[in-house]
Amino acid sequence: MLRLILLLSLLLVPVAVAAHDDALQKPALTVTGQGQIMLAPDTAFVTLGIETAGKTVAELQGQNRLIMNRVVERLRGLQIENERIQTASYSVSPQYKQPPKRTEGTAGPPEIIGYIMRTSLTVEVRNLDKVGSVIEDSIAAGANQFQGLHWGVRDEQQAKLAALKQAAAKACEKASALSEALKVKLMRLLSASEESHVVRPVPKMARSMMAMEGGGAETPVFSGEIKVDATVILIYEIGQE
Repeated sequence: MLRLILLLSLLLVPVAVAAHDDALQKPALTVTGQGQIMLAPDTAFVTLGIETAGKTVAELQGQNRLIMNRVVERLRGLQIENERIQTASYSVSPQYKQPPKRTEGTAGPPEIIGYIMRTSLTVEVRNLDKVGSVIEDSIAAGANQFQGLHWGVRDEQQAKLAALKQAAAKACEKASALSEALKVKLMRLLSASEESHVVRPVPKMARSMMAMEGGGAETPVFSGEIKVDATVILIYEIGQE
């Protein structure tokens, strides 16, 4: 019985391979469609850092907590809800004493003379008019690092779907035009593939970090536009009209 099953399997394999090869040899038409949606950002994500140095970790935690509370208080004054404030990273690194000139037989473990604590916060800002105030007020409250700013759209998925629909429609239009020009008939769709991605604008800020620390008028921040690109590739089996 086992021998019979093995024999049948060997007989069937060439048939499957032949059918696959036949499918690959069918004439086909490949078309690509591009879609693009331009959107105004409705959200900004501001990342700020707090770096403190001290003799002990406990001392640093106290300093860090004090500054963090001041920053959060300033953000609340700008109507930024607690759920829009997130700790992005937290680290503690030792500081070592500079070792003396090394001589044979005197090497030992490095001596820790203090610690550096680094904390970063990401603030989601939904009122874009407040982005400059969020940055400046946080720095005034003790955040000593501005680490970045990027823009977003809350309903990003819908924008991607709209761009994909646009790309698919263009691909279908191309296939129809080419089949008419080549005098062939679109038989059936063999495959479809898609890709979409978001291109975020690079933030433009009119003043430097040094200028912000010096005070003065609020920093103007320009959001630009967010671009959503999509590509759809369609492969059709074609035949003679």
